[in-house]
Amino acid sequence: MTPDRYLDRHHADLTGFLQQLIRLRTVNPPGENYGEITALLATTLQGLGLKVRRIAIPRALQKKTQPELLDFPRYNVLGFWDTGAKQTLHFNAHYDVVPVSGQWKHGSAFNPVVAKGWIYGRGTADMKGAITSIIYALKALRETGVRPNFNVEVSFTNDEETDSLLGTGWVTDHGKLRADYAVVGEGGEGDAICCGHNGVVWLNVRVHGVAAHGSTPEKGVNALEKMSALVLAFDAYKRRLARRTFRTPDGGRMHATVNLGGVFASGEGGKVNTVPAAASFSIDRRVLPVEDIHTVERELRAFLQAAAKKIPGCRITIEKISDNYSCYHAPTHPLFGAMQKSVARVRRKPAKFMVSTGFNDMHFFAQVRKIPTLGYGPGGLDYHAVDERARVQDLVDSAKIYADLLTTFPGS
Repeated sequence: MTPDRYLDRHHADLTGFLQQLIRLRTVNPPGENYGEITALLATTLQGLGLKVRRIAIPRALQKKTQPELLDFPRYNVLGFWDTGAKQTLHFNAHYDVVPVSGQWKHGSAFNPVVAKGWIYGRGTADMKGAITSIIYALKALRETGVRPNFNVEVSFTNDEETDSLLGTGWVTDHGKLRADYAVVGEGGEGDAICCGHNGVVWLNVRVHGVAAHGSTPEKGVNALEKMSALVLAFDAYKRRLARRTFRTPDGGRMHATVNLGGVFASGEGGKVNTVPAAASFSIDRRVLPVEDIHTVERELRAFLQAAAKKIPGCRITIEKISDNYSCYHAPTHPLFGAMQKSVARVRRKPAKFMVSTGFNDMHFFAQVRKIPTLGYGPGGLDYHAVDERARVQDLVDSAKIYADLLTTFPGS
């Protein structure tokens, strides 16, 4: 029996395993049930014959980086299948999910339902579906006695939905990986293979005013008015960004972008008859693969300070929320050609390369480990939204593609 045939016959088992993962509410923040899901994933990989390490993040490190979350310990799972090959292909996926809101079509987001070829539930698309496809690709190879051309290394990591610092960031720095190549199970899906992604710089800008009675506004400094003037000044910054572009492998052009006010707020003590003493707004600056996040942050801070100086009475404080690196690897390495052939064979249509406007954990392998890295997984619909779902056939196809890549990519 071939791995493809095995997966066709066991799609119900594959779906059942994904349902089991979804029922474990690994919501981040705060990081629920990380211990339970990593115990399950470690046991599952051990059952497939992999040498497994389930690594608890040191409490001292978590206290330094997440002091408010010490009641929710962090874990990463690393698995290794030594096939005797000279090189190692790494598969990565995160198991944490975003919080849930709204009314779901099939009831609870954590009681997954299969309907009309789709499985509904939080994490189906992002990205417990990819975890399932990776595991079932390995299971299909084991059960059919097909040996990969590579050693296989797997990481299932935490906290991608926040900053990945104690997840893939920790794994690539401290996990003693043996990877020569990496596949991250998101970024690309369908006939699109991800060879890079944007980075991001997130800031919060606090505008300081002076409170006064609403009947005598001339005695205060209205923080909302100053904030509004500062936001309008961004028109010039946006025009500057419009000139920064990146050409993607399919010939398209990506532009640097900035989004203001994903979060905005007044300060404490707000009331209809007071002059607001404080106001704040967030900045989401997407960083092209040809840009550097540190340079981008310096430029953004300099623009804000210069714009504030031109507004009478405008005083600001700039706070760093977080950042994330961009990455890009021209799809010329044999890994990309092999994945393109695997996707085309399984999905029976030509595959293309793309660069994601979002960001994921690819950059840790591409930038930190400096190894050829691509993104591909089953994907789905309504990521982070009500009725998140993945198509069962895409889950099966991704498992087939992973197995095919392991047995057709010859390496060097």
